[in-house]
Amino acid sequence: MGELETGRGLNQELGLIKVSDTHWGSHYKSFGNLISNFASIIDVLDSLVENASTSEEKASASGFLRSCQTFETVFLLHLMTDVLGITNDLNISLQKKEQDIANAMILVKLAKRRLQALRDNEWDPILKKMLVEIRLKKSYKNLMTVPIDTFSSFDIQKILVMAKLYADDFDEFNMRVLENQIVNYIIDVRDIDKRFSNLGRLGELSRKLVETKKHLTYPLVFFLVKFALLLPIATAPVERAFSAMKYIKNDL
Repeated sequence: MGELETGRGLNQELGLIKVSDTHWGSHYKSFGNLISNFASIIDVLDSLVENASTSEEKASASGFLRSCQTFETVFLLHLMTDVLGITNDLNISLQKKEQDIANAMILVKLAKRRLQALRDNEWDPILKKMLVEIRLKKSYKNLMTVPIDTFSSFDIQKILVMAKLYADDFDEFNMRVLENQIVNYIIDVRDIDKRFSNLGRLGELSRKLVETKKHLTYPLVFFLVKFALLLPIATAPVERAFSAMKYIKNDL
């Protein structure tokens, strides 16, 4: 429709990539792109129905258009996106050449627990605490390192707001991945891996993530930790500049 610039990189990121039966991450990304581009897909199909050059092409586009607009299709699209989002970290871990069996087994437990909650038709209790019941009581710097018994103060949506400030690093697909990754991270370090129970500072957390190789398991979470470590350095020159401005821009 002329809305995308030509270029392999951009079109690959937004396109419906070829799926593979042995690479479930490809299905997850395709479902996510379908949701992101759903309105455009409907517009294109509708245009094809009106302007198709052959009756066969028109019938095919009309059939796809009817299928896309059914409740069942939309419901299954979101359901499969949620299911594959839960297992995405595990899928990525199992496809790595160098396997970390300990962390992979933790991810298996996480996936089973969250899928069971979905099967039982219940809200994931951790998500429920994050999204509904609790308001953030800590600053962003403390979000990743609060003691193990105060995870109830987390608010995942406010963490995602932080990530949205870095649009070049967190596109729409990565934002969906990050949301699931944060949930897995919290269940992991709160309920399973006790090595994270007595951390006090952000620097300690970053070192522990590398020591346990969880920076590879939760790369987007680790990315946020690095941003948090950089923030004081990045904002200090700006604050000094504004302080200097007080001497220049005054009543006189």
